[in-house]
Amino acid sequence: MGIVAGLDSSSDYTRIVVCDSGTGAVIRQGYAPHPGDGYAGTGGRRTEIDPQSWLVSLGEAAAGGVLEGVQAIGVSSQQHTLLTLDAAGELVRPALLGNDKRAQAAAADLVDALGGRAAWAEAVGSVPEAAQPVAKLRWLARNEPESAARTATILQPHDWLVWQLMGRPPRKTTDRGGASGTGYWSAATGAYRPDLVELALRRQVELPDVLGPAEAAGYTPEGLLISPGTGETMAASFGLGVGLGDAVVSLGASGSIFAVHHEALVDPTGTITSFADATGMHLPVVHVSNAARVLRGTAELLGTDPDGLSLLALKSTPGSHGLVLLPYLEGERTPYLPHTAGTLSGLRRESMKPEHLARAAFEGMLCGISDALDVLRGRGVQVRRVFLLGSAAALPAVQAMAPALLGARIVIPQPADYAALGAARQAAWALGVAQGTLSPQEPPQWQGAAAEVLDPGDELAVGQAVRQQYAAVREQTYPGAFGPSGPAY
Repeated sequence: MGIVAGLDSSSDYTRIVVCDSGTGAVIRQGYAPHPGDGYAGTGGRRTEIDPQSWLVSLGEAAAGGVLEGVQAIGVSSQQHTLLTLDAAGELVRPALLGNDKRAQAAAADLVDALGGRAAWAEAVGSVPEAAQPVAKLRWLARNEPESAARTATILQPHDWLVWQLMGRPPRKTTDRGGASGTGYWSAATGAYRPDLVELALRRQVELPDVLGPAEAAGYTPEGLLISPGTGETMAASFGLGVGLGDAVVSLGASGSIFAVHHEALVDPTGTITSFADATGMHLPVVHVSNAARVLRGTAELLGTDPDGLSLLALKSTPGSHGLVLLPYLEGERTPYLPHTAGTLSGLRRESMKPEHLARAAFEGMLCGISDALDVLRGRGVQVRRVFLLGSAAALPAVQAMAPALLGARIVIPQPADYAALGAARQAAWALGVAQGTLSPQEPPQWQGAAAEVLDPGDELAVGQAVRQQYAAVREQTYPGAFGPSGPAY
């Protein structure tokens, strides 16, 4: 037993939770924003950052004795961010953040260079996108050849923070979860594809060693154990306590849907991205381009806000009097319709009321999410519980409709720093293995997230009917969007 800390360095802040290693009970917490002057870029949301600002934020979050008595630290951090180091371990340039879209053309070039989407999916379980480090490497080689020539090592944020905490030792490490998002490490084979790094950067570089889930990365100069660290998605999954049979749906403006599975999934279409998790399992992920933005857009149209839209929607009935909204407002990734637009169908005099349009927005968003879940189900992924995250998950209309439309028990976790908690749980696991009290195959059994649980009850048939109405409009508007083995109803 002991005291451990989880450190989550997001795009905007650092959060620290200090926990009892045996139970997961939170002892104390720390928080600090990233300093604004750490950013670089031009206009809009920043796409580059000086990583030193993460260390400044970490120091402020740990002030006042937050880490007193801690024996081990785990690190979670933002994904899809690239750090390039020279031969001396110094940064070549500011880190390229995940929201940097400049590598879109580079990603498309890489897809063509390897022979298409199916070739990439087979090689590393994902198809290059602008956010991924592999695409950023191609952009760097094309646009900053001097920086590319100086690059000797490539890391992600949690790799760099772990390395800094340990005093910058010769060895650099990462974990399966973080590595699986790079575009040059395969969760299926557990190995790097250095040839893909060379394809992108046009030269070979040093890649960090990939550690096992409970393997210590090393120790700080003060003797604190440092666990492997991981990406924020994997850490949040570990902090939530999800397992086989569980899926997690994050309702941001767009949506991500992932589930815990026992093996990596190779998807030739690229719809499923094959991530690894922080426990030795896998996290197949499907993305939708439209989630809460559908609710916000409809609310603005009706002169209200999402809370008002929710109240309106609950005045309507399942099926929205025949009104169907295909929610493809920003194109769509699942199904792959990148250049399409949303569609409103079923307009009749009796359906032209605010409450029916409001409900059609919620049903359209949730049917789109359910289509994505069915992509996973169609590959043998069990989905018995669905964890709903994001502010939209708290809306009464979402909670009323989700169990029937998603076809599963719905879990609404109470707000908490789940990524930091997952990092702390990883630290407790590595500490227990080092002390001989835990197995490398069995993480500490911490209490799961406090949550509200919603069951579909006898509403499944109603949800099935709404989904069939939605599917009929989708197939009429975009025939064969999911191919011959589309979502099952």
